[in-house]
Amino acid sequence: MCAIFLILVGINGAFKYFINVYKGLVGERMLRRLRYQLYSRILRFPLPRFRQTSQGELIAMITAEVEPLGGFIGDAVAQPMFQGGTLLTILTFMFVQDVVLGLAAVALYPLQVYVIPKLQRQVNQLGKERVRTVRRLSERIGETVSTVSEIHANDTAERHRADFAAWSGTIFDIRFRIYRKKFFIKFLNNFIAQLTPFFFYSIGGYLVIRGQLSFGALVAVLAAYKDLSSPWKELLDWYQQKEDTRIKYEQLVEQFDAPGLLDDALLATASAEVPHLQGPVIASNLVYEEEGGVRLVDGITFSFELKERVGIIGGSGAGADTVAQLLARLLLPTGGSIHFGDVSAAQLGEAVTGRRIAYVGPEVTLIVGSIRDNLLYPLRRQPLRPATYEGEALRKHLYRQDEAERSGNTTSDPKAEWTDYDAAGVADEAALLSRIIELLDVVDLGEDMFSLGLRQSLKAAEQPELVARILTARRMLGERLRDASLADLVETFDPERYNSNMSVAENILFGTPVGPALAPEQIAANHYMRQVLDQLELTEEMVAIGLSVAKIMIDLFRDIPPGHETFERFSFISSDNLTELQAVVRRVEGLPLADAEEEDRAALLSLPFKLIPARHRLGVCTPELEARFLVARHAFAVGLPADLRGSIAFFDPVTYNDPASVQDNILFGKLAYGRPFAQRRIGALLAEVVEELGLRQDIADLGLGFQVGIGGGRLSAVQRQKVALARALLKRPDLLILDRALDTLDASSLRAVVGRLLAARDHSGLISVMGPGAETDGFDRRIVIEAGRIVEQESMLEQQAGIEHDARAQQ
Repeated sequence: MCAIFLILVGINGAFKYFINVYKGLVGERMLRRLRYQLYSRILRFPLPRFRQTSQGELIAMITAEVEPLGGFIGDAVAQPMFQGGTLLTILTFMFVQDVVLGLAAVALYPLQVYVIPKLQRQVNQLGKERVRTVRRLSERIGETVSTVSEIHANDTAERHRADFAAWSGTIFDIRFRIYRKKFFIKFLNNFIAQLTPFFFYSIGGYLVIRGQLSFGALVAVLAAYKDLSSPWKELLDWYQQKEDTRIKYEQLVEQFDAPGLLDDALLATASAEVPHLQGPVIASNLVYEEEGGVRLVDGITFSFELKERVGIIGGSGAGADTVAQLLARLLLPTGGSIHFGDVSAAQLGEAVTGRRIAYVGPEVTLIVGSIRDNLLYPLRRQPLRPATYEGEALRKHLYRQDEAERSGNTTSDPKAEWTDYDAAGVADEAALLSRIIELLDVVDLGEDMFSLGLRQSLKAAEQPELVARILTARRMLGERLRDASLADLVETFDPERYNSNMSVAENILFGTPVGPALAPEQIAANHYMRQVLDQLELTEEMVAIGLSVAKIMIDLFRDIPPGHETFERFSFISSDNLTELQAVVRRVEGLPLADAEEEDRAALLSLPFKLIPARHRLGVCTPELEARFLVARHAFAVGLPADLRGSIAFFDPVTYNDPASVQDNILFGKLAYGRPFAQRRIGALLAEVVEELGLRQDIADLGLGFQVGIGGGRLSAVQRQKVALARALLKRPDLLILDRALDTLDASSLRAVVGRLLAARDHSGLISVMGPGAETDGFDRRIVIEAGRIVEQESMLEQQAGIEHDARAQQ
């Protein structure tokens, strides 16, 4: 019997383990499915919806707010079945013992079933109100983050604090009311739970005294009722959790069930060859109306051939930009229609419009990744060639595919080959790169890409041929720098000489740090560096130099406000650190430096490492001290421990330095500080060497690997615009729409880029939205829009024909 008991315990535990794991699995699958569906809904939102809902609100809903739903999904069925079954089992046992006591046990259940849901509904309404209010508070926080510069510029911080406090107070009031009602429900449940034993003791005791019930049966019923309270309480808790979850779900549905959602069929992936646009572009009585009845486009009608170059002229708010978005099918008209030949634009899926129409707007947001990723973005629409997996990687891939399918997610593999070479009109990767370089020149971005490429680094082992050519460029540049007129522009790296255009840290390291161990901010605290300085008796001298430097910097910059040009150009200490440094100087003043606190000594020791003698000219780096730093350089390299050998790449005249930039590898030195036009002259010389060796395209290719940052923030607005324009051209659209996309360019660049675009668009159409007074030379048609209506429309060919006719008539 003991063995059977042990076996049953094991079976029971295994059963619970299976149930709990499967609950979690079902919950996670449903949560993944829900998130995927909500994300898909965002892709179907009409553009105006994003002006009403902040991105932070959508992010919070998909990530945080759906989390409790996943936790509940697993319990949605298992909990009522398990607890309800337990409850029924106990009640059956009680009724078998005595019907009257069984009825006493369930007598108050109808009251609870009636009252609790009523109170819970009130809690639910407050819960809805709380969620809405929290979202409004989130909007206020997002607004503060995005307008913080305006807050500081206008001294409105107190107003924002008051607004935040008011919304926080509203949330406090709602939550307090929820607490009162929730705890009243608990009080009611506890009271009823204790009231039922009163019936047992009174009625059961009376029946025992009368001899109509045995004392043993009463004890058994009381013991059973003790176990009854747990499943009943669990069921009530489950009901409250269900209601809370229902509220959250309804709130999500309310936010994502936006009016005007795009038909899901329009976003379907192409299953066959996508047709090209055909025939003229015809807009008939086109109307676009925003919420509130404001008409941005009011009954516009026009037509032109698909291959024409059309200039649409209109001021801000005139409706020209709205027409551009309607033609790009980014907005759907509220009245009228747009046709491409015989096909209505409303019937075209994004598989057609996304490939055959290219739109570049006035504001460009790039995806996180490299410039290459952003340029290839329109060519990566669906997986074309599967990735190769073997062994364990294949097993994991198949498992993830299966789980994605079970969760209702797409099974497309992000690691597959997505780049569509045919869409760009090329056959392979090499041809695609040549096409990209060609388009970068069209949009006047070639020089920028070359400059970015010079700032990139590369691994010698991965591109040995390119590295060999870069080392050749180093030798060629070095030979030309021997010219007397150029010799003083670059101070080359020499293992036996101190470089006055490098910092003390760079001179001692004589290499490029890899990782944080020897980074400029950490080098003074590095244990091995301290050991080298101690051995050469440099530590105390550098602490003393640090104190002198600190006093000089404090005297020089004490009265200069943070952000001032002088501070930014000449101080190697930030304004915050300068304040801390003043406190350090006050603490060590009058003390032997050896007796100062270790923290203060460390702060002073870090300062000499940042000194660049040619730039800072503080007179503390004497020739004797520079000689001692050279001794430290050799000692540092000779005794470098094994754990630090991967933390630095030493400068070597015949070796490529992997972590250093391409430009630094070619220069193999530092630009001399203070030489007039040094950067321009060396830049021209470097470009000349690169051209002679045919390295320009290779370096520009490295520039394509430049990481653009969030939204493209590491690029200028003009550069982002040009990247977006090159991206649009790369997919070879039938119709290119530029919605004030060139407004950021200066006049000369604008003329050059427009000229190249007009020359390049021989076989497809071009629509350019421009401001009033813009030149339309080279365009085939001119449309002027004011207040949502066309006020002027003419064919430039017809206009030219009219001018020639008038000239002949006068003759």
